[in-house]
Amino acid sequence: MIGESMICENVIGGDVSTLEVVIESACPWERPAGTERILLVEDEKFVRDVACEVLRSAGYTVWDAKTAAEAACIFASQLGDFDLVVTDLVLPGENGSVMAEKLRRRNPNLKVLLITGYPAQMRRGTLGSEECLAKPFSAADLLRRARQALGGIEPRAIATNLADSAARPA
Repeated sequence: MIGESMICENVIGGDVSTLEVVIESACPWERPAGTERILLVEDEKFVRDVACEVLRSAGYTVWDAKTAAEAACIFASQLGDFDLVVTDLVLPGENGSVMAEKLRRRNPNLKVLLITGYPAQMRRGTLGSEECLAKPFSAADLLRRARQALGGIEPRAIATNLADSAARPA
């Protein structure tokens, strides 16, 4: 089971969304996790639903929106009390990067993780200094990049440090 992966595809009209889920570890503390509040903005329902489930299963509290306008309403209703916005770059109406900058003006501590199916934009540096994750991505990649964007260390590092501390004489 560990190391195995499952490819999930969703076909709507002529568009195909793909998400790979990889089982990397049997130890729950090796999976990056947290308790922070995340606003996920993704117009593809399948990707949005799976990403929400992955983040929630890791302990995050997640609100989801399918457009920038919907995200702005959720953000306002929660008084901007979010730690991270995970947003697709290409959204109906306003793009994710512009939306994230507007939200950040209301909460300067807000972290941003952009997701995109256009890796060429990542290479050209058109996304600024934001964290970026290319589609398709695995559940482990999403969790790892969310944890990195939040600026935390992974639970694996915490477990290793605790084990090292316990092994040292007092």
